[in-house]
Amino acid sequence: MRNEDAVLSALLASSNRVTAADIPALIDEAGRKLGLSGAQVYLADLQQARLTPLVHPAPETPSPIEPNEPNETSKPIGPSEPSEPSEPSEPSEPSEPSEPIQIEGSMAGLAYRTQRTQRSRDDCTAWVPMIDGVERVGVLRVTAPCFEDTLLETCAALSGLATLLVTAKSSHDELVVDRTRSRTMTTQAELLWAFVPPRTIGTDDVTSTAILEPAYEAGGDAFDHSLGDGVLHLALLDAMGHDLASGGASAVALGASRATRRAGGTLADIATTIDTTLSEWIPDRLLTAVIARLDIATGQFTWINCGHPPPLLIREGHVVPQAMEFPAHLPLGLGLGQAAAPDEHHIRLQPGDRVLLYSDGVTEARTSDGSLFGEQRLADSVIRSMASGNAPPETLRRLVRNLHEHHRLHDDATIMLVRWHPH
Repeated sequence: MRNEDAVLSALLASSNRVTAADIPALIDEAGRKLGLSGAQVYLADLQQARLTPLVHPAPETPSPIEPNEPNETSKPIGPSEPSEPSEPSEPSEPSEPSEPIQIEGSMAGLAYRTQRTQRSRDDCTAWVPMIDGVERVGVLRVTAPCFEDTLLETCAALSGLATLLVTAKSSHDELVVDRTRSRTMTTQAELLWAFVPPRTIGTDDVTSTAILEPAYEAGGDAFDHSLGDGVLHLALLDAMGHDLASGGASAVALGASRATRRAGGTLADIATTIDTTLSEWIPDRLLTAVIARLDIATGQFTWINCGHPPPLLIREGHVVPQAMEFPAHLPLGLGLGQAAAPDEHHIRLQPGDRVLLYSDGVTEARTSDGSLFGEQRLADSVIRSMASGNAPPETLRRLVRNLHEHHRLHDDATIMLVRWHPH
């Protein structure tokens, strides 16, 4: 067995009976055995604004994050989506490895945004993306006297294993939760985040990514996506209100959707089950929804719309006018059941097509002068970001960042972007 394989195998074996607090030391020890001077995990926070080192929080109150002074240039390694031309040529690095790092304007953030390893000018520090499937988790900071290609390949393997160890602990270890949050979450937001899947899933043929805002106060929106038997299953839900009952309605709808789908139900069956369940158990709450499936092999996209804004089809850098605009069915929760099952709609995607689903909280966001964000601005933002070469997760991250900087959200805002890119 090669030394690298033996070290990584030992790391995996030693991680079985430890907490997340022990993971950083194990990864650093493994890194040193592989020829590194050190290795440290940084995790992205819930809103993807900063990267926080996976260490025990200090007992004293942390000082505010100060802008980092630029002192290094980046050297991209390996194939990936290209970055926007506006990326800074000299991203910065924290003065202390224990400090959080802003994703904008930093070398670590550049590695996270582009999913490409970045090396310092003196070639003694590298930032390696941590990616779980296609979900961005954070970055691994590695240091060495110098980096050769073989050592960088070893760092990529170490980063991949570190990602698996962290994600394995994320469902039940409070340290990982603490390191990925910047403030307290409301009860209804805790309820929703406990039910929704990872933000990004995908294969060589399809990518689905979603963002839910306001992340720490979300009340009625939710999303769902999953893969199975060559099909991508999708749902975007918007429950009436913005309180605990709204979060409960969306959580119940997610449960009803999954139970019906896994029992072999159709899209109409899923809508009927949600409608019946809500009317019985949460009778005063209505919910709008788009529920869909994509045949990954053929590109056949099928959906139903229950009182929700219609999805947008983006093809070759343009929205295809009225491609997915059909009369919407009534919202769910009225108790109509099979008497008013929604119609299914179909469209055949072309390779490279994107389908954009969103809740009305996105388009109804307002600037300080009262103007709406609107559907046109939403589509333009996505198209411009994609034209700059950004992958779907980065496209949505930038869109929401722009939304927060220039608009005020008056309701939950959920966006889902699906890209069909057959291998």
